[in-house]
Amino acid sequence: MTDWNAMDDAAFRREIRTYLEAEYPKALRHPSRRLRWHEVSDWYLKRAEAGWTAPGWPAEHGGVGLSPSKQLIFTEEQERIGVARAPDQGVVMVGPLLIRYGTPEQREQYLPKILSWEHIWCQGYSEPNSGSDLASLRTQADDDGDHWVVNGQKTWTTLAQDATHIFVLARTDPHAERKQKGISFLLVDLDTPGITIRPIENIAGHEEFCEVFFDNVRVPKDNLVGNVNEGWTMAKALLGFERLFLGSPKQSQNALGRLDAFAEARGLHDDPAFSAEFTKLALDVADLSEAFESFAAQVRGGETLGADISWLKIWGTETYGRIAELAVQAADGEAPLVEGQAIGEDASVDVLNLYFGCLPTTIYGGSNEIQRNILAKQVLRLPE
Repeated sequence: MTDWNAMDDAAFRREIRTYLEAEYPKALRHPSRRLRWHEVSDWYLKRAEAGWTAPGWPAEHGGVGLSPSKQLIFTEEQERIGVARAPDQGVVMVGPLLIRYGTPEQREQYLPKILSWEHIWCQGYSEPNSGSDLASLRTQADDDGDHWVVNGQKTWTTLAQDATHIFVLARTDPHAERKQKGISFLLVDLDTPGITIRPIENIAGHEEFCEVFFDNVRVPKDNLVGNVNEGWTMAKALLGFERLFLGSPKQSQNALGRLDAFAEARGLHDDPAFSAEFTKLALDVADLSEAFESFAAQVRGGETLGADISWLKIWGTETYGRIAELAVQAADGEAPLVEGQAIGEDASVDVLNLYFGCLPTTIYGGSNEIQRNILAKQVLRLPE
């Protein structure tokens, strides 16, 4: 068995790059929308058979056991080639959470089925009036003997229509002094009676998000992760890791590359005004890359990410948005073309989809307005 962590980083990167270049389907590279499970399942089931579902999980729990440094390289190489993301909340959130906080019985029940993709998980965090201010959530879980009875609604639930399970933040003590208290973390089978899933069609015509309704849903007490009323601690830990990758420069680098190819094909780099704006964005992406690397170094060193990770999420998503806006301006009246704008005989850039893709990034993972509040309060210590 290969000891990947004993391999130097450059050699490991070459191994992963060679594997992805040879095995990952060209038709699925750099998709313009979030793909559904049936579109990517063949690839991820193939990886599961090879034992690569969870590169970062400890080997004793079925993972590859990569170090933080190797995990980042693995992620970077996937982003470089444009690997379509799976509905991977089970791998990146539920699994690590159960490894740290779950009971032996929970780990035995859920981890193998996450690794095999028998269980597909989605995230039950945001609500209609509790998205950015997540701690104000109102979904209620009432104690009823050996069950919790859950009532409420979650929204913007990514690919819930493809999921088999959902992890839910629910209020178990409505009288807690602080809104962050009295919240618990529950694991819920989506086949449980009382659950309704309704897809939401976005402006691009895709159904990436859903609403999930809970009507007297009975959840076994054994499905509580950690202690009652202490779910906020786990929620914060998961969100910190999510914001690191929402601030990855790869999205902006890819968008800038597409804009560059389009500009080259149309001769726009000869326009001083366009060239000046493009250069500013290129420098922004370079700055973003350096910032991401500094936070990534913390992860490599085993450190816990602090509140300042919010800055990276803001910079990453807003840089991506500025690139998309310049692309729309550069396409001028041709921006709405569904088939994209030609940049060569066999290539095109779908400017409108690029723009649609940037719009929600400043909202999900905690809106950028809330991230600025976090920075003001927890990092700069500014008065309320």
